Amino acid sequence: MKKIVFITPKDAEYGFSLAGVTQYAVSEGDAEDTLKKALGEPDAGVVVIDERLTKGINDEEIREMEDKWYGVLLILPAPEKPVVEMEDYALRLIRRAIGYHVRLR
Repeated sequence: MKKIVFITPKDAEYGFSLAGVTQYAVSEGDAEDTLKKALGEPDAGVVVIDERLTKGINDEEIREMEDKWYGVLLILPAPEKPVVEMEDYALRLIRRAIGYHVRLR
């Protein structure tokens, strides 16, 4: 049976390994070497790499590695923190008082 390998930044060190899959927690500088190592493992069938780690690797290089390899290479989208829009306190008071949203410039 082939195994699943996750390559993640160090801030997600224990996330996937708790699920019983192989995980390499690396820095962005070590991502390319770790990806090549994972693709070279004979029992790896799926390799998933965090999108944040691919910034230092040329897209063409990734495609070449993927084409030469027999398994599935996935790029996991980076978790994004939602943009929190802070509403001004004065605007909230005005809206509540008059029942209408006012844009102040």
